[in-house]
Amino acid sequence: MIKNLFIKLKTFFIESKRVFKITKKPSNEEFKTIVKVTAIGTAIIGLLGAMIQIGYHLLR
Repeated sequence: MIKNLFIKLKTFFIESKRVFKITKKPSNEEFKTIVKVTAIGTAIIGLLGAMIQIGYHLLR
């Protein structure tokens, strides 16, 4: 049982190491684009939630 846990942990660390090797830091332009898209998506979801809330209170 402990041996099985050790094997799983070892596999996890090997896979994590591989992921860290192939990832890279985004450029400044990529980062700005990601921030813009995230902000727009958050605003859309917030507006949709507000519209549903207002509609619910008006129909009540």
